[in-house]
Amino acid sequence: MSDEPTILIVDDEHAITDLHARWLEDSYDVRKAYNGTEALETIDDDIDIVLLDRRMPDCSGQEVLAEIRDRNPDCRVAMVTAVEPDFDIIELGFDAYICKPVSDPDQLCEIVSSLETRSTYDSQVQELLALSSKKAALAERKGSAELSENDGYGVLEERLASLRNDLSSTVTELDDDDLRAEFHNCNDAGSKLMESATRRDAPESED
Repeated sequence: MSDEPTILIVDDEHAITDLHARWLEDSYDVRKAYNGTEALETIDDDIDIVLLDRRMPDCSGQEVLAEIRDRNPDCRVAMVTAVEPDFDIIELGFDAYICKPVSDPDQLCEIVSSLETRSTYDSQVQELLALSSKKAALAERKGSAELSENDGYGVLEERLASLRNDLSSTVTELDDDDLRAEFHNCNDAGSKLMESATRRDAPESED
């Protein structure tokens, strides 16, 4: 039995599913599902990471995501989708939100590697990173006025602030990539926390 993490790729565009599978199959045990129904038939406790399309005709990615959380709560899930993020993503239980197209194999491998690393963190750190992903996705596409007027976004920010406070003494658990993601565009207090935790200057963030 392989010790490689098992990745499930779910997308109703067969060419994308097959391409992403080829990019990952040398490093991971890759399974494929060409629609939501196939995904539900495939999901089990052996799946470590799911790359999940959001808009599928038979069974949506949101429905599949809800079932994954019921069956295998330890599985990490990235929505890999052409659907632009809106405030409804705040309620969805994914770990990362990636807008298609994924441009090259290295980018996809980095996404999977990040999710693999997150599996080693405790639940609070995983929640912090998932919420940070949602905040970043929304902040990139919404104006400040729209963000400030949305109650759900305000609750998200409050929860993030609470988690950062709770985790300030254990932030060194995060690797450099996740630290950069978490503290990207944070205020001075967040930057100082990162600097203190890593004992070096925080690197410049890149888009």
